[in-house]
Amino acid sequence: MEPLLGAKIGCLFALLALTLVCGLIPICFKWFQIEGATGRQHRVLSLLGCVSAGVFLGAGFMHMTAEALEGIESEIQKFMMPNRTESERNFSGDAHSDHKDYPYGELIISLGFFLVFLLESLALQCHPGAAGGSKLQQEECGGAHGLELHSHGPRPSPSRSPFRALILLLSLSFHSVFEGLAVGLQTTVAATVQLCVAVLAHKGLVVFGVGLRLTRTGTGSRWAAFSILAFALMSPLGVTLGLAVPGGDSEGLAQAVLHGVAAGTFLYVTFLEILPRELAGPEAPLAKWGCVAIGFAFMALIALWA
Repeated sequence: MEPLLGAKIGCLFALLALTLVCGLIPICFKWFQIEGATGRQHRVLSLLGCVSAGVFLGAGFMHMTAEALEGIESEIQKFMMPNRTESERNFSGDAHSDHKDYPYGELIISLGFFLVFLLESLALQCHPGAAGGSKLQQEECGGAHGLELHSHGPRPSPSRSPFRALILLLSLSFHSVFEGLAVGLQTTVAATVQLCVAVLAHKGLVVFGVGLRLTRTGTGSRWAAFSILAFALMSPLGVTLGLAVPGGDSEGLAQAVLHGVAAGTFLYVTFLEILPRELAGPEAPLAKWGCVAIGFAFMALIALWA
């Protein structure tokens, strides 16, 4: 076996093992289930959820969005390069510059955001109870309502819709396939190992947050474990695809666009599901802010090497 092929196969199993272990820990141990937690355990789990929210926030901005913008920008430049001479003949310099500087990456990410928004709106239109809050959430909001002197109705609770959990898994799965693809396309052992270590560094934190999120949305243990298993197979699938690509060239506008859409869907779930749910309770707001900041700081630090 060639050293490069052996390194890539080793990376494949490392990605699979780390994802399974980190993702199954919150699912297999009942201590992480916040529904039955009280007192100190409830506070610790609440703050741990805020840390995971910060990890998701950092993954969305520092990794998925940044990589999507870079990929889309690169592909747009490649697409426009052959036509640059002809464009300069037919258009003025200012017009060409305006066309070139249009924020295509931001547009594609926004389209991903609005696509999930549309799908969830259609689901709620057809099934109004699909995003209803849990009994525990309603009780928490009812208790908080008693402290609000000028409120005339119950405070809306964050959604626990399984649809958003599915969208979270799908967006991360797209991203994981691309990460594995990048590992599989490396041409040297050193580059392969370096990139794999960078992916492992942030993937462990993210998949732990996914497992924690599944337990807190009321997903059954079997379905949660199956979801983690399916998610764990995405990076190895990407590595396998990278090994199968002749000549190590899989770059394309379609891949960059899919990466951008995945980033937009991830941001939607992060801002409209994860952060509102973790910050909904009135207790220890500064501690929650600090935990979100710690989670974000972890991902920002990892972005120096990833």
